[in-house]
Amino acid sequence: MIAKGLLSTDHPIQVHIIPMRRCNLSCAYCNEYDDVSDPVPLEEMNRRIDKLAALGTTLVTISGGETLLHPQLDDIIRRIRSHGMIAGLITNGYLLTPQRIQQLNAAGLDHLQISIDNVKPDDVSKKSLKVLDKKLQWLREHAEFHVNINSVIGAGVKEQWDAVAIGKRAVELGFTSTVGIIHDGTGQLRPLDHEAQEVFREMKKLGKHSYARFNQFQNNIALGQPNNWRCRAGSRYLYVCENGLVHYCSQQRGYPGVPLAGYSTDDIRREFLTQKSCAANCTISCVHQTSLVDFWRAPQTRESHRTFSAPVPQDELVQITTAKAEKEESVMAD
Repeated sequence: MIAKGLLSTDHPIQVHIIPMRRCNLSCAYCNEYDDVSDPVPLEEMNRRIDKLAALGTTLVTISGGETLLHPQLDDIIRRIRSHGMIAGLITNGYLLTPQRIQQLNAAGLDHLQISIDNVKPDDVSKKSLKVLDKKLQWLREHAEFHVNINSVIGAGVKEQWDAVAIGKRAVELGFTSTVGIIHDGTGQLRPLDHEAQEVFREMKKLGKHSYARFNQFQNNIALGQPNNWRCRAGSRYLYVCENGLVHYCSQQRGYPGVPLAGYSTDDIRREFLTQKSCAANCTISCVHQTSLVDFWRAPQTRESHRTFSAPVPQDELVQITTAKAEKEESVMAD
């Protein structure tokens, strides 16, 4: 993937694609789901995957909503693999069974990620280690694909040290472990308090078992400092929503906001050179990681005409609650 990315800048490296916006959970921090949407028909998903292959995409990550709710998910994975693209999946894990894991094996899944928010469920999230540990044991026994467990720290997390317990359990089971930092509703920085910074340092010690070498940008985020980097969203990284529109990322939906069916190499080249004003305080891991391959080349000389939301000031940081008024103000890092 890296070699192909180095050879040419005219193709996407990673694409997140949404076949299912509906979710079986209702986490208080999340703005990426609903409880009414129908799955995108398989025929349409196949057209979108074929288009991504034609653009030269290397990795397609299926996200949601809850991806395992799509009745033809395995066929979507097979379509991705039929083009030689890497197939990834993000799930809350609730619907995993030994049989379902075997089906994902047969479909050719390469990579699966589960985000676990706490050790015990609370009013913010039910994605707890207590609930999901049996699922993790089944994954250890049956999965032929790579498994990563992502834990979270930051504003709104009730027990910051839960992240360490989750990370250690992931490593114990033979999985990789990453940590995400809570961001606001536009993907912007929410600096960590002293306790969360301690937890972050502890999580870094698990680095030899994780993707830590690709997450150096989090060091500045943990300290509440901006990053100096070139965001290649819209070019090397695409977010394709359930309506088939291309967006910069899950938290900057609306631009370019054009149908994937008409997306071209010219669009990729334009966005490759377009500076995003939200980049300095961005916490979206997948975009940071994807953009790393081009950090050394092609200064961005075009200014975006999109107005991005400013980061949340330090004195306005608040704890996440289950109140509807605050439900879409904070979202978890990818």
